[in-house]
Amino acid sequence: MFEGEIRTLFIVLFISTLLIVFALIFLFVIFNNKKSKLIQESLETAIKNQKKQHELELKALRGQMNPHFVHNSLNAIQYYIQQNDVETSENYLAKFSKLMRQFFDYSRRKSISLSEEISLLENYLQIEKLRFEEKLMYEIKVDTKLDIEEEYMPPMILQPLVENAINHGLFHKQGNGKVSVEFKYIDKHCFKVTVIDDGIGLEKAKKINNSIKNKKSSHSSAVLSERLHFLNESSHWNVTYKIIDRSVKPGTKGTEVSLLFNQKNNENH
Repeated sequence: MFEGEIRTLFIVLFISTLLIVFALIFLFVIFNNKKSKLIQESLETAIKNQKKQHELELKALRGQMNPHFVHNSLNAIQYYIQQNDVETSENYLAKFSKLMRQFFDYSRRKSISLSEEISLLENYLQIEKLRFEEKLMYEIKVDTKLDIEEEYMPPMILQPLVENAINHGLFHKQGNGKVSVEFKYIDKHCFKVTVIDDGIGLEKAKKINNSIKNKKSSHSSAVLSERLHFLNESSHWNVTYKIIDRSVKPGTKGTEVSLLFNQKNNENH
């Protein structure tokens, strides 16, 4: 009798152990499948975001490779050649070629130094000044606290803003116009860039663009907003964007665009 009870107890324990083992295996399979599904979803999300980022970079490159700017630049070069102004035409062509190389080079990188960004802006503004001659003046001011060789920023952002300032702020202005780009030190992880023009102002520019059905400005703004959104979603940057119509205040004119670049970590990217 006693041996029968032991045998029964052993069978019960054996069956219970088997059930526990099967349960653990079942839970492990469920957990592993769930983990694999989460990893897969995470990878798909990362790939989707990366694809979106590449699309935005291509849009930004297309925005910088404005066909009108390219067309006008080539026409200007042709004009100086026809005028037998060899020195100006060669200077124009050299700057234009350098700018094209910078566009393609920087578009493939996640970050560039402030020195590289300033070089691109300087080259672009010199080309525009050759085209507009004395109608366009510009200045680029850099805070002495900023180390432009060691400080980095995401590319493909500032040049379209400067181009908008010229084409939409100054182009419709009577007389000469000026664009200022200022780089200001905030702290060791943060700096501010401000683009100011003394043109007709944001509201007047919008009315003119709407009257001629020009959607490039709104398209550029949409691309910039999307790009800033993905930069802020990344682990490297937090960028805030602000635009002010200075013409609505007495004694001031033009448009002011400011961007605050805040690095989420202290690494050069």
